[in-house]
Amino acid sequence: MMDVLANGCIALGIAFWFWGTSHLLRRRSVLFKLHSLSVADTLGSMAIAFGLLLKLPREWPLLVLAFISLGIWNTMLGYVLAYCSNKEEEA
Repeated sequence: MMDVLANGCIALGIAFWFWGTSHLLRRRSVLFKLHSLSVADTLGSMAIAFGLLLKLPREWPLLVLAFISLGIWNTMLGYVLAYCSNKEEEA
């Protein structure tokens, strides 16, 4: 049962990755594309890490570090890129 749930989380994470990438092909603003991609990438990566946590419970310290890193890195990267993009439009 635990393997089915773990594989389901990993498959959901991969689906989020592809769903976020599909937004890059649409005719929207760069900031909308960036937001969609970063949210889907964060959710997908966390779902994959959760699936790995279910498969490998002994590796929980590294996977918790992965959760924290994903949350901080993806959030800050999105803000930095949006700020840089906004400054470029003002100039």
